[in-house]
Amino acid sequence: MVKMGDSAEKKTASSFLKGVKAEFKKVIWPDRKSTIKQSIAVAAISIVLGVIIAVLDRIVLYGVNFITSI
Repeated sequence: MVKMGDSAEKKTASSFLKGVKAEFKKVIWPDRKSTIKQSIAVAAISIVLGVIIAVLDRIVLYGVNFITSI
């Protein structure tokens, strides 16, 4: 038994997927060299920020331990 509105849902899902496909064709994908360069930049920045956060964590830990030992 077909419920009322089933065909409308299928049309909108089909139309949505067609729209997605059309939008993906408009995307300008980066070349391999650019992708590798950006990936290295992201990894380097992540490592640097991780080190900064670790150092700040140690400083705060030292400060809290110093205050609580008084």
